[in-house]
Amino acid sequence: MAEATVKITSFHAHVYFNPTTRETAARVREGLGDRFDVQLGRWHETLVGPHTQPMYQVAFAPDQFANVVPWLMLHREGLDILVHPNTGDAVADHTDHALWLGEKLAINLVPLRPMSSV
Repeated sequence: MAEATVKITSFHAHVYFNPTTRETAARVREGLGDRFDVQLGRWHETLVGPHTQPMYQVAFAPDQFANVVPWLMLHREGLDILVHPNTGDAVADHTDHALWLGEKLAINLVPLRPMSSV
């Protein structure tokens, strides 16, 4: 049986923070915005979607992966970051296809299930 082709349309990096690491997260955010062609999302101080800690999202095109992710590896300043593709299957993108920098945090899959189109 042939394997179905899954297309990555974009990537998200979710940068997690807490009140004591918010300034660090701001430095990382500024570095991303200054260096790369990324879309910086809003700060989410309260929990949103599947995320179980405050965070902001960084969206970027597949051709930016090789630049953005290595920079995050070296400049995350101890923050936990989820990097995932967007393939149309939100559950798999946040679990099976996920890349974690730092600690792997809990994800609440319930809000993702209606978003999965695969």
